[in-house]
Amino acid sequence: MFVRTALICSLFLTISCAQQREKSAFIDTMVAKHRFGEDELADVFGQVKINDDVLKKIAAPAEAMPWHKYRKIFLTEARIKEGAAFWRQHAETLKQVSEQYGVAPEIIVAILGVETLYGRRPGSYRVIDALSTLAFNYPPRSRYFTGELEQFLLLCREEKINPLQPQGSYAGAMGMPQFMPSSFRSFAADFDQDGNRDLWHDPKDAIASVANYFRAHGWVKNQPVAVQVFAKNGSYKALLNNKFKADLRIGELESGRVEFSRPLPLDSKVNFLALEQEHGDELWAVLDNFYVITRYNHSSLYAMAVYQLSQALLNYQLPSPYE
Repeated sequence: MFVRTALICSLFLTISCAQQREKSAFIDTMVAKHRFGEDELADVFGQVKINDDVLKKIAAPAEAMPWHKYRKIFLTEARIKEGAAFWRQHAETLKQVSEQYGVAPEIIVAILGVETLYGRRPGSYRVIDALSTLAFNYPPRSRYFTGELEQFLLLCREEKINPLQPQGSYAGAMGMPQFMPSSFRSFAADFDQDGNRDLWHDPKDAIASVANYFRAHGWVKNQPVAVQVFAKNGSYKALLNNKFKADLRIGELESGRVEFSRPLPLDSKVNFLALEQEHGDELWAVLDNFYVITRYNHSSLYAMAVYQLSQALLNYQLPSPYE
């Protein structure tokens, strides 16, 4: 028993030492590359706490669910009703942002609804704890989260934020739109021009930031996102792939003996998506704007939840909040 305990303790010590070396190397990089103060960063990381709950959650994301369970999380009457209220409350901002960036208001509202319930649930994890936990304790994506930790510290310096204060998701995403630090630095907008890009408390900045992100990733104004299709037999399965980017011609889909719920231009490029329902697949033809939504979160389930919530909001909002 003593030998076994000693081996376990030795293992934990080895892991701890390895993590400490990574942290020290990271601090050295930030000092040399970005001219941070070594003592300043040592003080910050001396107060960082590794969070085991973060590791548990990232190992079991909601996107691993089948569609019929995932959909129930986001397509609820309460979320639709709150989204309609949010749209009406911020109708003028949404109108201005939509005109400036060319992104549909219902998509912007749906993103905020899926991400944080329109700002009510922005996350309770301290961002630097979450990012440090994943950077130094989650080898599968250590490189990515180390990069985001670097971006977070740069962001805090630029925005004059104490890095120990911001809170967000278990993955380190922040504010109403849940931007990762790199996205925050690149796409966050100061729409009300008050000198701050405040994604935690300022709906105007959050709304414009989502639109800016979508425009930068190729959103095309007034173009469809997805069209439900119906299969006559199982031949559609040969058309399925794991790609997000639309690369199939309409003619290729028709050869799979599927019918579109509404017509699309013959030169449209689409991808074919089968979503798991309790009794068979739900079939969709998805277009380039659907691909843009997956740039926000690389999941077809996520993108479809955003799209379907946007359509529910659009229908709930009739007549238009601008009238």
